[in-house]
Amino acid sequence: MAKGDTLTGFEISGDGTTFVPANAVIAGDTVVVTSDTVASPVAVRFGWANVPVTNLFNKNDLPATPFRTDRE
Repeated sequence: MAKGDTLTGFEISGDGTTFVPANAVIAGDTVVVTSDTVASPVAVRFGWANVPVTNLFNKNDLPATPFRTDRE
C-alpha cells in the first residue's frame, strides 16, 4: 500500500546503468513502474539512495526495503 497519493522512491533504466525517476502505481498485488523517457525498461530500483524518501508499505504497515531488479 502507498502512504500518500503516489508512490515515491522508484527509478527505471533502459540500459541498466542510467536510472531516471519513475512513475509507479499499485495494480492489485503488483507495482507497475513506467517513465515517459524510458521506452524499453531493463531494470528498476526502489529506495536506492543514502536517505530515500519512500512510501511503499505492506499490509502489516512495515516499509518496503530498498531493492534493485538487475542484480541478485
